[in-house]
Amino acid sequence: MPGDRPGPGQTLPRTVFIKTYGCQMNAYDSERMAGLLAAHGYARTEAPEAADLVILNTCHIREKAAEKVYSELGRLNVLRRARRAAGADMILAVAGCVAQAEGELLAERAPQVDIVVGPQSYHRLPELLARRARATGAVIDIDFPAERKFDELPQPDQPSPVSAFLTIQEGCDKFCTFCVVPYTRGAETSRPVGEILAEVRRLVAGGARELVLLGQNVNAYHGEGPDGRIWSLGRLLRMLAELPGLFRLRYTTSHPADVDDELIAAHRDVPQVMPFLHLPVQSGSDAVLRAMNRRYTADDYRRVVGRLRAARPDLALSSDFIVGFPGETDADFAQTLALIREIGFAQSFSFRYSARPGTPAAGMGKQVKAAVAAARLAELQALLEAQAAEFNRRSVGLVVPVLLERPGRHPGQLVGRTPWLQAVHVAAPGLTIGSLVDLRLVADHAHSLAGRLPAEPEEVSA
Repeated sequence: MPGDRPGPGQTLPRTVFIKTYGCQMNAYDSERMAGLLAAHGYARTEAPEAADLVILNTCHIREKAAEKVYSELGRLNVLRRARRAAGADMILAVAGCVAQAEGELLAERAPQVDIVVGPQSYHRLPELLARRARATGAVIDIDFPAERKFDELPQPDQPSPVSAFLTIQEGCDKFCTFCVVPYTRGAETSRPVGEILAEVRRLVAGGARELVLLGQNVNAYHGEGPDGRIWSLGRLLRMLAELPGLFRLRYTTSHPADVDDELIAAHRDVPQVMPFLHLPVQSGSDAVLRAMNRRYTADDYRRVVGRLRAARPDLALSSDFIVGFPGETDADFAQTLALIREIGFAQSFSFRYSARPGTPAAGMGKQVKAAVAAARLAELQALLEAQAAEFNRRSVGLVVPVLLERPGRHPGQLVGRTPWLQAVHVAAPGLTIGSLVDLRLVADHAHSLAGRLPAEPEEVSA
């Protein structure tokens, strides 16, 4: 194909393996990369040893993210040597946020890497592959190009998952002192409403029944509407809810400072907007929140949650927490525990602070000792896990709508999600994936619930 010229002695790549790290936005990006490469003759494989092209789509949020990538590259280099010994080749590409953050350093530390491409440039992969065929070293593209990558990507025509991801916003302007996102994903940008609507219609036509709108700061969405005005996330949700065949709407990840009146009203008025919200607070201490540059206080967070629950009384929350942030005292940590006990969370993600090179927090004084941070994390996670278990226990006995998403581990079993994102498994051979069915929740397990059709009789012990 034009632009995909193989080099001397090299055959045109035919298969691609993509390993995805991190968030749902990376999962979405990986699917778009696969679709883009399919248009250039690459079939996807789940076996890296059989791949002509391997892409690591990386995330820089978690601790030691870059080191995990380098370790994986070492393992892949062994596979590449084996392929070369057999007369084949393997192109190694690193994409995503580690690629953006490390840049040329990545190619220096891992000379086996052929392509380094940032999250805003992956639509250029066919061009980069052509450049790699002519280059003697790694091809690097970590620019923030002027063209919008979504304009350059082909639209997938394969069936949609029942619960489909859709990126509507990228980047962040908040500059939290612990976070690399503004440096790896760039400034906030929002896709136009018309473009989103067209993609949603394709997803629904392909079988999607639930849509998860994605963004690094998704509730800062400010896309141009068909009327030429800027639309908020709340207004976008109202429009999408009118589409036939779309049962459910979710969105993630949100910033508490960007929860506006229109979004709260959408939670109140639009039944398709699920009563579950991921709203990261990070800490319950105002001193820590200031040091993090989070732009709200603990009481601000409480007020936002209060307004959301007044609008939607059955709303359940999940959140992110960082413990051991530089300068965090025992009193600060106690304030976080107090906030958790007061608000209550159905799910949560919690981490011990780890420095990200180049972020302001990495150079702060008063770094918390690792043992202290680890003890705090264990205490916090015990509280959060108890709350999540109690939330599931309180659900037993309820009849709730469950969207069936995939087969279970046993014959005739399907797995779906409640409105509150709880996994439910049900043994009902007559049910079909993609159906929204009422189920009675009959038992809670460590990470899921058991469901039964309401008409089925209860099991009686002998």
